[in-house]
Amino acid sequence: MTPEKIDSSALKRAAALRALDFVEDGMKLGLGTGSTAEAFLECLAPRVRGGLRLTAVPTSQRTAELARSLAIPLADIDQLAPLDLTIDGADEADAALTLIKGGGGALFREKIVAASSKRMIVIADRSKLVAKLGRFPLPVEVGAFGLGTTAARIMTVLDGLGYHRIRPLLRQRDGVPFKTDAGNIIYDCPLGAIADASALGHALSDITGVVEHGLFVGLASALVIADADGVKVIERT
Repeated sequence: MTPEKIDSSALKRAAALRALDFVEDGMKLGLGTGSTAEAFLECLAPRVRGGLRLTAVPTSQRTAELARSLAIPLADIDQLAPLDLTIDGADEADAALTLIKGGGGALFREKIVAASSKRMIVIADRSKLVAKLGRFPLPVEVGAFGLGTTAARIMTVLDGLGYHRIRPLLRQRDGVPFKTDAGNIIYDCPLGAIADASALGHALSDITGVVEHGLFVGLASALVIADADGVKVIERT
């Protein structure tokens, strides 16, 4: 393993450990998806074994499988909502706590869980904090029917907002379209820089065929960021 990967893993764990401070006994907890969220589960499991009582909702099959292997109690979101807290990672975050998520392919369920929570805490290493969102391609989850027509509508909307000549890229795995746990397809949109995340999010949501997009606006309550100098918490004002 390279030093860069070792450092990244250590930073993710440091942020995950700090996020445990937000977890209280008896909570209904949302569990995110991705490597940083998995680091949080690994840190949470010893507390549960030690007597911390909670019930959790996973945002993906992968998270559910890991949680079960760690003996973290799970339940369906319709049984638990509203949740007290969701802990999740992000592909990008800005100072206003607007996020890009969906690199792991779970953005639809992640957004449902986040929107069903009283608070959302985002954990990340310093590389995920950016001055302007958009370097990470924006995932847009769409229905499997009529992919080409949906992609064309996305391009038209993006062009109208000033994102010219952006071609949505069909996410693939092993040469076939990647399917989410919900059976949908993802287009990744390389925007470069996002001028107005709220306006873009509303425009994408209005497109027929779009199920959800990876812009999380106004959902995160705090951002826990780890770097070589330690861990800091940025609260949404």
